Amino acid sequence: MEYAIGFIFRYVHVLAGITWIGMLYYFNFVQTEYFKEAEAEAKKDAMAKLAPRALWWFRWGAMFTFITGLYLFHKLGAFTNFNQAAIWVGATAGTFMFLNVWLIIWPNQQVVLGMKEGDGPSSAAKAGLASRTNTLFSGPMLLGMLGSKHLSPILGGSSTGLMLALGLIVLLEINAIMGKQGPMTTVKGVIHMSLLLTVVVWALLNYV
Repeated sequence: MEYAIGFIFRYVHVLAGITWIGMLYYFNFVQTEYFKEAEAEAKKDAMAKLAPRALWWFRWGAMFTFITGLYLFHKLGAFTNFNQAAIWVGATAGTFMFLNVWLIIWPNQQVVLGMKEGDGPSSAAKAGLASRTNTLFSGPMLLGMLGSKHLSPILGGSSTGLMLALGLIVLLEINAIMGKQGPMTTVKGVIHMSLLLTVVVWALLNYV
């Protein structure tokens, strides 16, 4: 029974994660770029009928990914074992991504979509930066999740390397709350920065 329960949680975790990250990439790579070029009436219609539906799948995909992830993290014993460096990096990035969805992106998107009162342009900027940061984090998050199982011999990581990697992620999250998009203003920019961050995290866990 324990194996069956573990499998179910892993299955839901992966399925919800595909939904969440798929919608994240859709927003960043497709919808945002479309809105820049769309006619006013088409954009208005999409914001009224398309975006709210997409955001529903986006935020609840994040919720179920996070909940099942907590269970799996506990079953791995990672809460009391800091030697599992890769999974700590993945879980930290994933947790910030989840919090960004529910505490920054969704509340501000409600203002942008006219679902509640607020400063539209300011809310759009806040939601956009958090969304770009989540795209940035998706690379090292996946490295941590897959690397904990399949690259454990080379991603064991020293405590110093782990602390540096986690510190870098925390600094980038602080920027998501109060900073600027920087190179992440374009699709190519955020993809390149995510790949670069993944390489840096890998190097910190592998060599430091």
